[in-house]
Amino acid sequence: MIGDNNQTIGEGRVVTVFGGSGFVGRYVVRALARDGWRVRVACRRPDLAFYLQPLGRVGQVMAVQANVRHPESVAAALRGASAVVNLVGILAETGAQKFAAVQAGGARVIAEAAKAAGIDNVVHMSAIGADPDSRSAYGRSKAEGEAAMRGEIPSTIILRPSVIFGPEDEFFNRFAAMARYFPVVPVVGADTKFQPVYVGDVAEAVAIAIAGRAKPGAVYELGGPEVKSFAEIVDYALTVAQRERRILKLSFGAGKLMAAMTQMLTTLSLGLFPKLLRMTRDQVELLKHDTVVSDDAASEGRTLKGLGVADPQSIEAIVPTYLYRYRKVGQYQTQRMGESA
Repeated sequence: MIGDNNQTIGEGRVVTVFGGSGFVGRYVVRALARDGWRVRVACRRPDLAFYLQPLGRVGQVMAVQANVRHPESVAAALRGASAVVNLVGILAETGAQKFAAVQAGGARVIAEAAKAAGIDNVVHMSAIGADPDSRSAYGRSKAEGEAAMRGEIPSTIILRPSVIFGPEDEFFNRFAAMARYFPVVPVVGADTKFQPVYVGDVAEAVAIAIAGRAKPGAVYELGGPEVKSFAEIVDYALTVAQRERRILKLSFGAGKLMAAMTQMLTTLSLGLFPKLLRMTRDQVELLKHDTVVSDDAASEGRTLKGLGVADPQSIEAIVPTYLYRYRKVGQYQTQRMGESA
């Protein structure tokens, strides 16, 4: 944890958080506000970010309009700021939201604007799997974003989390929701390993880094206390949701065929094809590689523990607190009143 004098860390200074209205963003905003920062949330639709204001004191959290594809809006969002957090990212391409434009080009625009504004306290959210030689466009764009940030601002701290879980995630929630409607849950890359990390711990890592308690220019890999295969994770989600379903393990070839079909149906339906069932060929490519903290990062202390998050939350401690809503009887133990648990 940061410490007891949280309110004096930010000392009323402004930190601009790009992408602060998303899943991870709301937790980052809360952690930064707790530490006394004045948080400026830069997002495409500030009118949809009012829910963030109660996370701080009156006037402490403010949303402003900014789009990483429009450099002038990014520069405006940085005026008067002394620190920058970039959380902008997408899991799949839609419309004008392309990996190259958002995760690579967007990072470059933010880095150039921060450098022009004289800001060198920068934290950039990337992902385990970022690799300039990746066969996945997502992985390549993440690596290009890292290079762009550090090319302009060498002191940029890079955070690479594994898959992030929490009440609003699109990971555990996805499979528990699928089990509501289908007798079979398909899994591509059943043996692929993940090290799921709690969103609150990721936010804590951001707060620690922006407070100056991380090594400038370092790359930290963030993973939770457990490493599980994809099939084990899906099985756990089904168990918590109390849904007995068959897990259908698909090969990568079958996965790419299924992904091609869902992409085609999404296009033909003008985007109306259910998001729950969508999969892309790029995501299948990503599933060929484990998403776990590397041995080098662990030995060099470039992890949550190295940042000071000594006891990251486990899947078992958090996931049941939100997956219960997928059970047939919600938080109740039985379907009939008076029946013993």
